[in-house]
Amino acid sequence: MQRALTKDQTEQFAKEFDADPSRRLMQNAVTKTPVKDVALDRRIVTSVDHSVSHLLDDWAATNQKQSGRCWLFAGTNLLRVGAATKLDVKDFEFSQNYLLFWDKFEKANHWLESIIDTSDRDLDDRTVAHLLQSPAEDGGQWNMFVALVRKHGMVPKVAMPETQSSSATNVMNQRLSAVLRQAARDIRARAAAGDDAETLRALKADALGAVHRVLSIHLGTPPESFLWQWADKDKGFHRDGEMTPSEFAERYVTLPLEDYVCVVHDPRPTSPVGRTFTVEHLGNVVDAPPVVYLNIETDLMKQLATDAIVGGEPVWFGCDTDQMSSTDLGLWDAHLYDYDAVYATVSDLDKADRLLYHASLMTHAMLFTGVDLVDDVPRRWRVENSWGDDKADKGFYTMNDNWFAEHVFEIAVRRDALPPDLQAALSAEPIVLPAWDPMGALAR
Repeated sequence: MQRALTKDQTEQFAKEFDADPSRRLMQNAVTKTPVKDVALDRRIVTSVDHSVSHLLDDWAATNQKQSGRCWLFAGTNLLRVGAATKLDVKDFEFSQNYLLFWDKFEKANHWLESIIDTSDRDLDDRTVAHLLQSPAEDGGQWNMFVALVRKHGMVPKVAMPETQSSSATNVMNQRLSAVLRQAARDIRARAAAGDDAETLRALKADALGAVHRVLSIHLGTPPESFLWQWADKDKGFHRDGEMTPSEFAERYVTLPLEDYVCVVHDPRPTSPVGRTFTVEHLGNVVDAPPVVYLNIETDLMKQLATDAIVGGEPVWFGCDTDQMSSTDLGLWDAHLYDYDAVYATVSDLDKADRLLYHASLMTHAMLFTGVDLVDDVPRRWRVENSWGDDKADKGFYTMNDNWFAEHVFEIAVRRDALPPDLQAALSAEPIVLPAWDPMGALAR
């Protein structure tokens, strides 16, 4: 074939298309109907119900609305179970807006430190370009959630409720990005002029003052303390009095966050099993423990998640929810859509290939709240999403086990749940992945 397309070639492709009745039929269907509806495999849809053998959730689903706070919602959803039990209430929510404020503020500081660290590089350096592309994103990772709770505590939702901007973060993020990019320009200019680190951090402090103002205007001011009182499910009245966010977290975060580690399934040839990894410039709280992953096999990841659920504890996880998923049906299956039948193509990228060729990355964090076991082997999973209660089973979704294998990348588990050799592997110096690696995508 020649480098340039020719008229003969395009005419031949058109003739082949017109000569095939099945392709004309697909054209008729897809020009009038969304392709996902045409490609949907009804056999899978009708073969799945939402029941599971081990079910934990007995609470309402939450809603992150038009924001990328899934990881914060998944984290607070995990912790609210124990808080609700301790408070003796049926349902409870920590303030996601409170954690959003501190995450944005801490991320701004972390990002500006990265700008200072890379100020001697050219603007078209790939790492610098990556940093400048996303200065104020909503995403995050498990370790980043833990860092926020440890430094800033938590508050109930009533102490810092949602605002228009916490539920729709786009405009706020645009304004934050404008402030931060301008600060990056000034810092890099002064660095190029030979100014020392003290001068550069003075510029950073000015920028952080502007960031704090933007966040306070959009999200409100985080409370330094608040009066906490509530009625339990039997209408009994309780009052803890004035509390700080740290005191509230100490009392009502019932899980030992410092005991949790993040394990991933990264099947790329460059990612050996049993090794720890980190991603350059990934984080929010400066000087907090770094974001570290331990790479394990997917079957072990499934077993760890199963054991936690059977033991009565939900599981935080990260995945690529854009793959083979139906929000309306509340269903994930690795073969939910038969696009090859629609387009007469062959799709054979495996999980490693999808990572290597930019076809997949972590896009969403949620909570496993149930598993359906047959002879101790999982066949489907129940998922608490944070997209409201008007989809799926009142906001709870069903994931077939084949989807877990293909599109789930990480879970947070207790360290002592790992085999001894993998517990020991956690102490190894992590392999540093570049800032743009897909293993850091959930934070973007």
